[in-house]
Amino acid sequence: MLKLEWIDYLIMGVYFLFVLGIGWVLKKHMKNASAFLEAGRSMPAWVAGLAFISTNLGALEVMGMSGSGLKYGMLTTHFYWIGAIPAMVFLALFMMPFYYGSKARSVPEYLKLRYDEKTRGLNAILFAVMTILASGISMYALALLMNSVLGWDFNMSLWASAAIVLAYTYLGGLSSAIYNEVLQFFIIVIGLLPLVILSLLDVGGWGGLKEHLAAPGVLPAGFAPDTWTSTWAYTGKATGNPMGVEWYGILFGLGFVLSFGYWCTNFLIVQRAMAAESKAAAIKVPLIGALPKMFIPFLIIVPGIVALVLLKDPASGFTLPVNEVGQPKYDYTIIALLQHYLPTGVLGLGITALLASFMSGMAGNVSAFNTVWTYDIYQSYIRPATNDKEADGKHYLNVGRFATIAGVLLSIAAAYIAGKFGNIMDFLQTIFSMINAPLFAVIFLGMFWKRTTGHAAFIGLLGGFIIALMHHGLTIPHGANTMFKGGWIGVIHEYPVEMAQNFWTAIYAFSSSVILTVGLTYLTKQKKSDEDLKGLVYSLTPREVVHVDEWYNRPVVLAAIVGIVCFALTIMFW
Repeated sequence: MLKLEWIDYLIMGVYFLFVLGIGWVLKKHMKNASAFLEAGRSMPAWVAGLAFISTNLGALEVMGMSGSGLKYGMLTTHFYWIGAIPAMVFLALFMMPFYYGSKARSVPEYLKLRYDEKTRGLNAILFAVMTILASGISMYALALLMNSVLGWDFNMSLWASAAIVLAYTYLGGLSSAIYNEVLQFFIIVIGLLPLVILSLLDVGGWGGLKEHLAAPGVLPAGFAPDTWTSTWAYTGKATGNPMGVEWYGILFGLGFVLSFGYWCTNFLIVQRAMAAESKAAAIKVPLIGALPKMFIPFLIIVPGIVALVLLKDPASGFTLPVNEVGQPKYDYTIIALLQHYLPTGVLGLGITALLASFMSGMAGNVSAFNTVWTYDIYQSYIRPATNDKEADGKHYLNVGRFATIAGVLLSIAAAYIAGKFGNIMDFLQTIFSMINAPLFAVIFLGMFWKRTTGHAAFIGLLGGFIIALMHHGLTIPHGANTMFKGGWIGVIHEYPVEMAQNFWTAIYAFSSSVILTVGLTYLTKQKKSDEDLKGLVYSLTPREVVHVDEWYNRPVVLAAIVGIVCFALTIMFW
């Protein structure tokens, strides 16, 4: 348990007041379903851009990535530089014009417009399940933190954190979630920056860290001294790096399938851009988010690598709890580092940063869930609206609020499942590989190939998901003995670690979805005319030039800057 003083608790208390205050202030503007579920499409580009990246800066990033820094080293940066930036640029330049221009209120609704109702329904159900599980992971991480920091009972911590998120999301809807995400972004950066500085100073900077890692006995046997500080150098074979996957598995499994599947089709992320005030703003949102995204690894992953050095040095006094087989509990890495380095006052700021990150992830998933439930499930299948006025009326506003309550309660149940995993990032990537990978195949084909049919898309989406489930059920990471990590059908292959299993699950899901969708497209008839697909398919939509006066603010220029910086970072840490 961390030793907090009154000033630390004061900082945390002020943060909670701000969070709830934002929801209270915005409550009066929640007059209809559009305001509550879509933020009225009124967000400035920079606000939506920071919310875009902050939504992702939740438990996966802060707790999961710091643990993965300890477990995999700088290889974890692949989730940023190759596993995010190219997809974010592609989303901005090619996909946002269709999402925003189609006037779809969600990604499942875009699937309805492009394909048919059954494809939309299947995606809505799968996405709803995914958001609940992802929100549960954030709740689990936050309860774990409060249990460690305050000594509170885990169950009480779980329900208390859920109540706070429910309060401000219920009051202010998506607008409250977005503005809180902007606040949380700055708190996370300010709160964790001292940890980065102090941990690097402790080991003598980046050069000192590399020297410590090269010392005998620090890295596992069989790995080169600079394996934990390299990204691509040791991916020639699976046994040469701790992630247990070759370069082509990283490039295709993560850099293409998982990355594009997450950033380009996950409504949790796309929703922030769709809330922008104009099409030009929506296009710039992912590019604005990409700029800070490239530097997040230095805030989260690098301290995790320092933790590996500290663990191997008995004189450091740094420890991590271990599981039943003696392996470190990676989820505790960031908490242990905060305890080890930060003094009173600064520690409170660091803990508040963690609270902010977890609440950002929770609220983001809940706000996406209530939108999909209200528009794509309830309004489509349970009580359809008779006209546009009714569709945006008080009844669906109340349904959205009810869905917010239900989403939080279901997330609490999912939090207990998250505790079965040794690393919450591995759990999240398992979910993404099963749901986002086949979805990306279907959306990509539909957006850039007008021939793709609704029947083919439905079978491709369903088939890809089933293949992913089968692959997970027939494989297992080395040493795993729980059904949540695979092998629940039977074990025909064992992967070195969970992440390698996730990459290949995504590859199989995407590939099978493409094969099924393309094959069945030639066996089925396209029921939509070219006019129906105008604005939904690239080749049938007239090119619209988005005019921006300032040259430095144009999407192509912003995309070029992002690409150059990302390439430079990749070469520096090759």
